[in-house]
Amino acid sequence: MADLKPILLVEDNPNDIELTLAALEQSQLANEIVICRDGAEALDYLQRRGIYDRPDVSDPAVVLLDLKLPKVDGLEVLAAVKGDPRTRAIPVVMLTSSREESDLVRSYELGVNAFVVKPVGFKEFFDAIQDLGVFWAVLNEPPPHRGGWPSNT
Repeated sequence: MADLKPILLVEDNPNDIELTLAALEQSQLANEIVICRDGAEALDYLQRRGIYDRPDVSDPAVVLLDLKLPKVDGLEVLAAVKGDPRTRAIPVVMLTSSREESDLVRSYELGVNAFVVKPVGFKEFFDAIQDLGVFWAVLNEPPPHRGGWPSNT
């Protein structure tokens, strides 16, 4: 299914990566899952720099973005994505363990599409990821491609 956009998972915790991948697989989504383990790598992917400067890299259907990341934190990634006309329409879901009100407020000020606190329990986390994947990759209707990066789909 070449017309499916990937899901970009930006997460540094190996356990959360494994759980997220398992939950998305259980949802039977056909979307490729691209994993970036720090904010700098995520920005390289989204801005098509370095190893991601290739014609087969396309905008993701959604970015599942952790808040606390090495190199470049999630808020900085969010600000860069929403501040760039080429990427601002890409949906970004902040997926974090932070319950700090300042993180929530700042995320929405920067244009996040949703802010989800990672549930502590395994089943709750699994269910939340499945719901997010289905909503953003299947149910959500993105805007048509307009300018910015050439569309690869």
